[in-house]
Amino acid sequence: MNIEVKNKKLKAWIQEVADMCTPKDIYICNGSNEEYDQMIKLLLDSGIAIPLKKRKNSFLFRSDPSDVARVEDNTYISTPDQIEAGPTNNWIAPDDLKKTMKDLYKGCMKGRTMYVIPFSMGPIGSPIAKIGIEISDSPYVVVNMHIMTRVSDRVLELLGTDGDFIPCLHSIGAPLEPGQEDSKWPCAPIEKKYISHFPNENLIWSYGSGYGGNALLGKKCLALRIASAMARRESWMAEHMLILRLTSPEGKQYHIAAAFPSACGKTNLAMMQPSIPGWKCECVGDDIAWMKIGPDGRLYAINPENGFFGVAPGTSYETNPMAMDTLKENCIFTNCALTDEGDVWWEGMDGDPPKHAIDWKGNDWTPESDSVAAHANARFTAPAAQCPVICEDWEKPEGVPIDIFIFGGRRSSVVPLVTEAYSWDHGVFLGSTAASETTAANIGSVGNLRRDPFAMKPFCGYNMGDYFQHWFNMGGKLGDKAPRIFYVNWFRKSEEGKFLWPGFSDNSRVLKWMCERVEGSVGAEETPIGLIPKEGDLDVNGVDMPSDDLKELLKIDSEAWKAEIPDIEHHLSTFGDRLPDKLKKQLDEFKKRLG
Repeated sequence: MNIEVKNKKLKAWIQEVADMCTPKDIYICNGSNEEYDQMIKLLLDSGIAIPLKKRKNSFLFRSDPSDVARVEDNTYISTPDQIEAGPTNNWIAPDDLKKTMKDLYKGCMKGRTMYVIPFSMGPIGSPIAKIGIEISDSPYVVVNMHIMTRVSDRVLELLGTDGDFIPCLHSIGAPLEPGQEDSKWPCAPIEKKYISHFPNENLIWSYGSGYGGNALLGKKCLALRIASAMARRESWMAEHMLILRLTSPEGKQYHIAAAFPSACGKTNLAMMQPSIPGWKCECVGDDIAWMKIGPDGRLYAINPENGFFGVAPGTSYETNPMAMDTLKENCIFTNCALTDEGDVWWEGMDGDPPKHAIDWKGNDWTPESDSVAAHANARFTAPAAQCPVICEDWEKPEGVPIDIFIFGGRRSSVVPLVTEAYSWDHGVFLGSTAASETTAANIGSVGNLRRDPFAMKPFCGYNMGDYFQHWFNMGGKLGDKAPRIFYVNWFRKSEEGKFLWPGFSDNSRVLKWMCERVEGSVGAEETPIGLIPKEGDLDVNGVDMPSDDLKELLKIDSEAWKAEIPDIEHHLSTFGDRLPDKLKKQLDEFKKRLG
């Protein structure tokens, strides 16, 4: 080992993993720029990384076609009793799962270096941060973790001799025999991929995949699945939410945390440039919020990540100029196309497609090709500090105070542009019944309605009925200092199938109304589903939009909502006796308001 490890628990764990996985070397990461360059050189020499002439210090990777996304079917929440995992998670008993995985781990790092990656989720030393240690045999994981988390030998110092950490074990599951040539993207076949979480032990074991959230264990595994279970035990919140700061022309700051399922414009909103004169938006985080109650009784949030791991296709100067400016240098791109000029390209990027490129599988591609150039889930990994609108307080150890929560989904009809919850409990009802019409980015056939409570369905590390109760409990602790809750739908369409709301930078107009509601400077109209803007209160000055469209956007069709009740009831019934009584009460009140 190149660095002396003083933490007793860590030292013993490294030895235990080395004995089981039998690597040829052990390397302790320190998080330095030199280390990053050394890892990149390793990946360049092996032909896995492709340097991009057009982007400084940026590289393209192509994964194996079997290893391109999160493997949700092979993702497990392993608790002693299945009921603790709940109906939304795959479950295997801990002893059985550990036996299966230990058999797979035996000798799995043969011929490879075992990297020990000490990292902090959140600013190092923050009262909201947590320390993780990922052991991996993938240098691709090391460089991505450098960007996505705070990898540093300072983390080891902070641990001391007996500090606590979250152990995250990862292997690509491709041992190398002496003289065997390595593949360009080593990984195990799909049936041997396991992403396993043991929330009672704060433990993550991942095997067989080298890609994204399956391998970068600080991401969804730690930051949501394990953290959500820890948060429940310790009375804080780990949520699948962007965080932004909105500043009014008078200089008043509002902090907003928003949860949307995939394909609902989360990153776009996090980096939005308001179209209303005088208003300013800054990004604190685009994906995950960890929140604790501060000494003043308010809820404070940090972005536990250090980078953006975003979907490339569809990202453009038209949809998200700030993201595009973030990607100019020091980035990792995975499964994008490579142009002849030495740059990346993906579907939805500005301008004409290249006349020729190498696609994500390494084949020639032209606009006439039958296949896409970039995989639909192609990714960029970029340092958050490079974002032109990153908030100056994004690394504030105590976090920023949250004023507003937003839930939402993609709905072509029924759901209005914006609704305010009547109360915290009503807001929990809105979050617990959140739904989106499926797109190519979700599971299921396009256009089906998929309930995704709090946008946490794939990421909650315990029974979601108990998760809903945790939200009620947090509301009780926050009392009158609780953030206000709203629900949005940017995607309502006309009968002709056209989007009624312009979206993107104009979403700031809806956020402005929310801030005015917090200030009490505008009223609201009561409806069966919640409070909506009164006529004239939503600032649409300068928006080229017929007044009939605005009326349609805010229209509440009680019959359409009544038709939705059986689906809501069916969804809530899946949680059985774990469904909080307060949610049943909210459903009853909702039905009464509909008449």
